[in-house]
Amino acid sequence: MRYTFDSRVRYSEVDHQGTLTLPALMNYLQDCSTFQSEDIGVGLSVLRERKRAWLLSYWQVEVRRYPKLGERITVGTLATGFKGFFGNRNFYIDDENGNRLACANSIWVFMDAEAGRPVKPGEEEIAPYGLEEPLEMDYEGRKIRLPEAAQALEPFPVRRAHIDTNEHVNNSQYIQMVMDLLPGDFPVHRLRVDYKKSAVMGDSIFPKLSREEGRTVAELCDDTGCAYVVAELK
Repeated sequence: MRYTFDSRVRYSEVDHQGTLTLPALMNYLQDCSTFQSEDIGVGLSVLRERKRAWLLSYWQVEVRRYPKLGERITVGTLATGFKGFFGNRNFYIDDENGNRLACANSIWVFMDAEAGRPVKPGEEEIAPYGLEEPLEMDYEGRKIRLPEAAQALEPFPVRRAHIDTNEHVNNSQYIQMVMDLLPGDFPVHRLRVDYKKSAVMGDSIFPKLSREEGRTVAELCDDTGCAYVVAELK
């Protein structure tokens, strides 16, 4: 079952050029999935009562054009498959004329929130979403090749503003952390993000950055060098 909501690009969501930022774009996608879950009766409070949660494991995002301040947009999502612990979901953003501005693929893992481990969702958790054919896009594998060498950057703490209702750093907050590592205006049109483990209050982020031909790779790690998140930007 395809789900959409309409919006308008706000001043609080744009950069100094009046263009929607990448983290704000990611927030729209995340909000769309949340709105759908709430509207079909399997939202945050319902899953919390069942001690369950969907956690994002992987993003692949293609941005064809970033909308400008004041533009009217439609944000959409559709479930494309469920297998074992995992759910696959596509997203898109269109302008008011129906032109495709961005599309994305994502992989989510269903978690036993109390035990902290993956669990297979029941029919009552997945049937309300229905299933649709995947969007046409250039699907890439989720494994991001790590560079041979990367520059270690200044560590920083996880702050309260980074934390969401799961008591973890929110998915889009990691994207903002990555963007803050990049120099000046860095146009991103292809993004892949592999979420390895969750950072929480009290943790510190130890970032590493590498720039190669045609891509930049950012690793957000703990103090032992294990990655919370690996992101590839093109």
